[in-house]
Amino acid sequence: MTSGFNTPIDPALLPKAEFAFPGPLRDTLVAAILGGRKIATTSLAVEYEREGLPLPERGGRSVVVDSADRPVAVIEVTSVRVVPLGEVDAAHALDEGEGHATIAQWRAAHEAFWHGQEMRSALGDATFAVDDATSVVLERFRVIADLRAT
Repeated sequence: MTSGFNTPIDPALLPKAEFAFPGPLRDTLVAAILGGRKIATTSLAVEYEREGLPLPERGGRSVVVDSADRPVAVIEVTSVRVVPLGEVDAAHALDEGEGHATIAQWRAAHEAFWHGQEMRSALGDATFAVDDATSVVLERFRVIADLRAT
């Protein structure tokens, strides 16, 4: 497998990029990535802290997996910002490619996800809630390899 720059890519050596939890939402997000509509994502900073993982870095690569844990694409981070949730801008929300026309729609959908049972369970906090001051990681990326044809 090579990237658009003819640089060899071995997906087995890259970390996984898991968007949401396996199921319909992940399938929708992966389709948006593969279709070029999703070029940004937002994560909770506390997710990285809890897992003891470093924040993504510009130039970092990872393998997008679908709900069946199959590798479908390699993405490369183009920028990372950590900001309070209340400072997420409309451009980032639109670039997430999830069909939200306003920050209010984007925020409502993300709060529903972050306040859901799966996320609260993953964080080990049954009452976890976000507010304007919650630190979020705004990541922009580009697809550098489509692995579906391999």
